Amino acid sequence: MKQIPERSVTEILDIRRKYLNPNMSVSYQQPLKIVRGSGQYLFDDNGIRYLDMVNNVCHVGHCHPRVVAAGTEQMRTLNTNTRYLHDLLAEYTLRLTAAFPDPLEVCFFACTGTEANDLAIRLARAATGGRDIICVEHAYHGHSPALIDISPYKHGSAGGEGAPEYVRTAPVPDIYRGLYREDDQHAGQHYAQHVSNICDSLDNSDRKLSAFFCESLLGCGGQIILPDGYLKAAYQAVRQHGGICVADEVQVGFGRVGTHMWAFEQQGVVPDIVTLGKPIGNGHPISAVITTRKIADAFMNGMEYFNTFGGNPVSCAIGLAVMDVIDEEHLQQHALATGGYLLEQLYQLQPAHELIGDVRGAGLFIGIELVSDRHSRQPAANRAEEVVEKMRHRGVLLSTDGPDHNVIKIKPPMPFNKADADLFLTEFDAVLNAIG
Repeated sequence: MKQIPERSVTEILDIRRKYLNPNMSVSYQQPLKIVRGSGQYLFDDNGIRYLDMVNNVCHVGHCHPRVVAAGTEQMRTLNTNTRYLHDLLAEYTLRLTAAFPDPLEVCFFACTGTEANDLAIRLARAATGGRDIICVEHAYHGHSPALIDISPYKHGSAGGEGAPEYVRTAPVPDIYRGLYREDDQHAGQHYAQHVSNICDSLDNSDRKLSAFFCESLLGCGGQIILPDGYLKAAYQAVRQHGGICVADEVQVGFGRVGTHMWAFEQQGVVPDIVTLGKPIGNGHPISAVITTRKIADAFMNGMEYFNTFGGNPVSCAIGLAVMDVIDEEHLQQHALATGGYLLEQLYQLQPAHELIGDVRGAGLFIGIELVSDRHSRQPAANRAEEVVEKMRHRGVLLSTDGPDHNVIKIKPPMPFNKADADLFLTEFDAVLNAIG
């Protein structure tokens, strides 16, 4: 390969502005030129190290040597499609499906979370004969036209056209600023009742329900931890009306919550379809859909399902390596211990800073909601942005989420440890003190 010239930040920004779509955003007011990654750290062109607390894609750590070696070795040997038989595809299918409870046993492979969720729509419609979909406010499921339709985070924001006729939206189950709050012991059931009411309204019309899509933990919705009983009651209502329950685990699967391998397990439910992406390949484009035999059989209508790159030998080798690392490095247990420590320290820090309205999380999926007034819970979006920018200059990379962009989201690579947590806490405390 020809040597690539090293360009300055300014030169790269100029090229992006001239040749790339301007809709592609850049992080931070002073953009970073990142040239290397290792574990939970990123390094810029000046050799400065940054603690990455937001990249949940490189799940087992940036450039994990075990994952890199698996992909490199297989690329030297063969990379083709699933129309040929291969041991890696067979082994990965067995390993991945074995991680799920019954009756989830059939696997489809694709390349992105968008592809996985798009396929889930097709599966649900084939299994039910319905078309309508229930989603949750502020949810994001992908960037294809069908997924923009069921992603209020997109179709309800600037440039969006709103929900189409076949999409119904349930309130976000947020017990901090939502309709039912932390003082309501039955908030989960009350939020689920809205899903049930939508099902009833569809029954009383000429429309038919196909699926209820819900992330097992809400990312773009603001790092929301679902209230107890929400999915159990919502799933019951959906199934009573003939619908399929889809758990979007694209951001939160593979042990991130600590207590379980999959976040939906925290709710004591088993979905009909589970979609996987992002962490499944540690940065390599892999995704998957796991479903029941009954739903998979309903999809066999004569049209072949074929994805050119889904399930290729290189992807399967990488997917297997990721699962090996999670297991051998005990990353699920590590997420439980480290995330629990960080949450506890944030709870202790909260009384000292009026800006911290709420702290919530599960394992290494944590949200810190900043408010300008704790009584009214008015979102402090400008302050949240200021915190992110100041932390970047202190060597810690964060971002914001939520409908008001006032939630500091924490989803680091899983090797993130107690020393990293202490570094973050020290710098976070200092920044909050500095901005008052």
